[in-house]
Amino acid sequence: MKVGVIGAGAWGTALAIISARGGADVVLWSYDGNHKEFDGVSMPDTVHITSNMSEMAACDVWLIVTPAAYFRETLRQATAYYNNQPIIICTKGAESTTGDFMSEIMAAELPSATDYGVLSGPQFAAEVARGIPTGSTLAGTQRACDAGRAVLNQLYITPSDDVVGAEICGVGKNAVALICGYNSIAASGENERAMLFTRAWNEVMEIGLRCGAQMRTFLGLCGIGDLFLSATSATSRNYAGGMAIAQGQPPAGTVEGIFALRGLISRAQNLGVPTPVLIDMQKKMNLV
Repeated sequence: MKVGVIGAGAWGTALAIISARGGADVVLWSYDGNHKEFDGVSMPDTVHITSNMSEMAACDVWLIVTPAAYFRETLRQATAYYNNQPIIICTKGAESTTGDFMSEIMAAELPSATDYGVLSGPQFAAEVARGIPTGSTLAGTQRACDAGRAVLNQLYITPSDDVVGAEICGVGKNAVALICGYNSIAASGENERAMLFTRAWNEVMEIGLRCGAQMRTFLGLCGIGDLFLSATSATSRNYAGGMAIAQGQPPAGTVEGIFALRGLISRAQNLGVPTPVLIDMQKKMNLV
């Protein structure tokens, strides 16, 4: 199988590496021809790196792994080369300007792509690239899930049909991880941290359920699994970003949790879902 990986940041590069280890020929697209390098990890010979989007046309399946802020723009570039391949959305987050989830952007920009899935779970890219075991929820159509499991056979995959649930979990854990990082510095004690963590995640779940998500999704790898990883470790960019904000410093790099928090609050207001903790934490972090 020939796999097209669109986006060569840390997560895209890691997925390209494990796809190649699983037996696939991989075309890794990068806007500038560069890719993330991991200490002690060699790029497999079966990964071809390109800045030419037209090479995606001959691939059997696409993994889209660009940051949420560039997802729409990159998808527009790829549209001309789409040949009914199943698509796996590997980007977690919400678009900063609209609050749209990635599947909503796909529906608007590439409506002919009806076979797609969302990959979401507890993964730090460097560990995945080194072959440390982890797993993911893959939510989507049967064809997309079959393609994703074949390509990503180095991961433990749990199939699901709850696309909106998987996306809400990915967006929500970014926001809650940001909040937890902030409260690791700013909260009065462990009790307060635990209370705010729990209440914030409950608000995320309420938004998801109102959008049609399934409760069991929040208990899976894309839910509690990813939440545990991201909301308890400074290795998480969102957790580290929250810590930086609490210390009066600018967060390093792209912190998806900032946009996720805004998007969740906006969506909750449209749905009539109360989110007092999310709103209060946004104000305390001066992210309004």
